[in-house]
Parts: sequence; C-alpha cells; structure tokens
Amino acid sequence: QVQLVESGGGLVQPGGSLRLSCVTSGIIFSRNTMGWYRQAPGEQRELVASITSGGLANYVDSVKGRFTISRNNAKNTVYLQMNSLKPEDTAVYYCKVPGWTNWGQGTQVTVSS
Repeated sequence: QVQLVESGGGLVQPGGSLRLSCVTSGIIFSRNTMGWYRQAPGEQRELVASITSGGLANYVDSVKGRFTISRNNAKNTVYLQMNSLKPEDTAVYYCKVPGWTNWGQGTQVTVSS
C-alpha cells in the first residue's frame, strides 16, 4: 500500500523559509521520479517541482531560484526547501509520484505578515 506523509508546513512571514519533507512507503522509491504539488484555495493543483531517480530537478517558473527539491533514497524521503517565500506561495503542498493516483494528506503552508 502506497503511503505518502508530508510534514514541515506552517505559518511564515514573507521572505521566510520552510523545509517540507515527504516520507514514502509502499513504493520502490529510488526508481521513481517524485514531485511536489500545491493547491491554493480556489485554484487547481499544480506541479511545483520534480526530481528524477537520477537527481535531475525541474521547477515551475514561479519558484525557480527560490525552491530546491532533493531526495534521500536511503530514507525514502523527498524534500522541498522553500526560501524567499511570498504570499502567493500559500497553499497545501503534496508529494506524489507523477502519473500515479495516490495522494497524501498534504501540509499547509501559509505566507503572511
């Protein structure tokens, strides 16, 4: 059974930083591309960043230079380091294997002064 458990969200002021973690189980983590998605209120869920099994990362333009995705295959965990946060980054963040239907519960990120 695939399980995805996100953590690390919270309330942060604009310009601040957060580090999200996603611990996975039930998948061969090291062989899969992993993605971080987010969904803001009233918006569709979007792919923010992805990282291949070989460590190649891609980002949506709105977070390039501010967010960094990484992975630790020994811990079956994917991370999202978020710096220079903006109010428009406010959303529920999820990790997932792109193309799969399994979602975790997500972690709320709120950027506000």
